[in-house]
Amino acid sequence: MSGKDQRRRLIVDWLREQRVASQEELVARLELAGIAATQATVSRDLDEIGAVRMKRDGAVRYVLAEEVDAGAAARRLDRLLAEWVTAIVSAGPLLVLRTPPGSANLVASAIDVADLPEVAGTIAGDDTIFIALADGVAPGAFAAVLRERRAAG
Repeated sequence: MSGKDQRRRLIVDWLREQRVASQEELVARLELAGIAATQATVSRDLDEIGAVRMKRDGAVRYVLAEEVDAGAAARRLDRLLAEWVTAIVSAGPLLVLRTPPGSANLVASAIDVADLPEVAGTIAGDDTIFIALADGVAPGAFAAVLRERRAAG
């Protein structure tokens, strides 16, 4: 996994699990985790992962866009499919998605958050995602839908 992927994975985890009030706080947390990053790098990372700063529960903090806007989850999924998914293959009742090393969890999480009715669940490894399809979903047809979303993203 590249340093960029590892850094972004940590940031996403922190935004989901804890309150993060500033970019400087993220720089400090990354430093404690042994990852050097500047405020400008963290700012780009936040933009790329779709984080926004907002007032929630009386405090200003960063949150992932999908927590703010239901349509943001679909837009984020389309963007991640375009940026990170290198192959989509149907395999029996499953779909197999390939990503660069270290990226599968990010994409699988976006699929889960998008709450697609065709998806029963996902399992992510380092560079591979298995998508279990809901009953009655045609794997080839849904693979084509994901390919279209990837192309449009």
